[in-house]
Amino acid sequence: MMMETPQKQPGDEHRMSPEPDYMPRYPGSGRLRGKTALITGGDSGIGRATAVLFAREGANVVIAYLDEDRDAEKTLELVRNEGAEGLVLRGDVGNKSLCVEIVRQSVEKFDGLDIVVANAAEQHAVGEFEDIPEEQIKQTFKTNIFGYFYIIQAALPYLHEGASIICTTSVTAYRGQDLLIDYASTKGAILALVRALGSKFAKKGIRVNGVAPGPIWTPLIPASFPPDKVEEFGQHSPLGRPGQPNEVAPCFLFLACEDGSYMTGQVLHPNGGDAISS
Repeated sequence: MMMETPQKQPGDEHRMSPEPDYMPRYPGSGRLRGKTALITGGDSGIGRATAVLFAREGANVVIAYLDEDRDAEKTLELVRNEGAEGLVLRGDVGNKSLCVEIVRQSVEKFDGLDIVVANAAEQHAVGEFEDIPEEQIKQTFKTNIFGYFYIIQAALPYLHEGASIICTTSVTAYRGQDLLIDYASTKGAILALVRALGSKFAKKGIRVNGVAPGPIWTPLIPASFPPDKVEEFGQHSPLGRPGQPNEVAPCFLFLACEDGSYMTGQVLHPNGGDAISS
């Protein structure tokens, strides 16, 4: 059985009710001052919250997004309100040449690149494994894992010792998800990518880590599930509620700044209390 998807992927934040909480909770302390961060899927959800937090901490922020122009412009406004410089770049990260162009424009604008957050994703709920369409599998992998490869490959020539790469994986990489099998599979691949690159790039002084959120209230949720599933979303977590994007963004900040200088090949778990074994 296919499950009805109310919105196109990856969803529009401005259509959500209630609106996710994306604003940082504390004043900045300059932990990213002078840095430039590129965030794919930076227009909304966890990407938006991370963009605003990075800006508050002093970073220039490049927001790469698919086609959610209204959300992207709002995030750019939020970044500028924090006193930071920003840039929005539109396009599909599943296209390698587009990733090369995103990185080129980012480096041209800000004269360098220090942090890459590979975060763009899509997911499509399907009731039965045998009903997952071939094209959906290809598209989900194209965005969720090929896009990570492409943006990191494009950025690598510009990254130097002390740079940080952070990939968004998911709790589903560890415990699966019956309705999101192809999505969970990509998130497992991202986990393996983090571990492999963490080892590979250690000699370069480039740290590679991941964040594995649990049920977080982002545009992907109403874009993926019917209203009854959305209504109960996150209620079965130990904390009894979905998390908010601004409860996840500090994990990205920790891994991006010097606070996380002894972390590589690791994953943080803002998931509402799920016990995860690696």
